[in-house]
Amino acid sequence: ATTYGLVAYQTAYLKANYTVEYMASVLTAFRDNAEKVAAAVAECRRLGISVLPPDVHASHLEFSVEGPAIRFGLLAVKNVGQGAIESIIAAREGEGPFRSFADFCGRVDLRLVNKRVLESLVKVGALNAFGHPAQLLLALDDVLATAQADQRERASGQLSFFDLAAEPSSLEAPLPSATEVPVRARPRWAKERLGLYL
Repeated sequence: ATTYGLVAYQTAYLKANYTVEYMASVLTAFRDNAEKVAAAVAECRRLGISVLPPDVHASHLEFSVEGPAIRFGLLAVKNVGQGAIESIIAAREGEGPFRSFADFCGRVDLRLVNKRVLESLVKVGALNAFGHPAQLLLALDDVLATAQADQRERASGQLSFFDLAAEPSSLEAPLPSATEVPVRARPRWAKERLGLYL
């Protein structure tokens, strides 16, 4: 009983004094249980803490503290494995922010960040900085094929000095025009891949 009382006291102390950090830890602990994550997100809202959606420019592996808010961890997104996330984070930390969808696909390891992973990231809004989901899904096959070919050539050493020096953003085509995904569809996509409506 004494041990339980001490744990309860420590938990209450952390929640009262380090509320955002505490709730980020709770969300990380529950990330594989959609019902518990949804309950923890509801508790965050009750406490006035914003829970921000996944974002390839800001998210880490687990839920993380971002100022007064909590950012969704990419590991909570269905179909996105740890290897893919580590590739995204390494590319972001190594060369800075991604400039475009094509730049993102060109810099991550596409053996890990495959089409299924990209579709999930698009549908939870983690790639919204590059365009709206309908555009990204429409461009996905072409951008992916170009990036895969480029990575194969780099791996085999077939690119020239001028190819390596070229700015990818100057060579890429703009995203296709597309009608935005209906507002009703987006929460459903989030529910399918995160287990809750954001």
